Amino acid sequence: MTSSKDELKKKLSPLAYEVTQNNGTEPPYQNEYWDHFEEGIYVDVISGKPLFSSKDKYDAGCGWPSFTKPIDDGEIIEKMDTSHHMIRTEVRGKTSDAHLGHVFPDGPGPTGLRYCMNSAALRFIPKKDLEKEGYGQYKKLFD
Repeated sequence: MTSSKDELKKKLSPLAYEVTQNNGTEPPYQNEYWDHFEEGIYVDVISGKPLFSSKDKYDAGCGWPSFTKPIDDGEIIEKMDTSHHMIRTEVRGKTSDAHLGHVFPDGPGPTGLRYCMNSAALRFIPKKDLEKEGYGQYKKLFD
């Protein structure tokens, strides 16, 4: 799903546009999902593709939503990011090409990874709404 920049500016909040299209970062502890632990899935705010499950979310103490793994490795792309005088691994949505956040090798087991995402790049679908929103096949994650 590709949208023109003008369409995205209409669809997304200014912060979501800045994060997803200009590789921005929202402030820690001042974003929608950093301390959100309701059961459900997090999808790409642009494409709607499922990215992360609340089952894999944890409090990393960093102020952003953090996950140990994606729902589907095939829906994310990892790229080297050398901005801000650091070497990091950027995480982008495969379908949307949206900047989502970064992945770091300092997470808990079993993966040892911390997918540190921007809330503005995500939309949360509560477990109770999965069927209604067209994500019924993901209810099995919570059985």
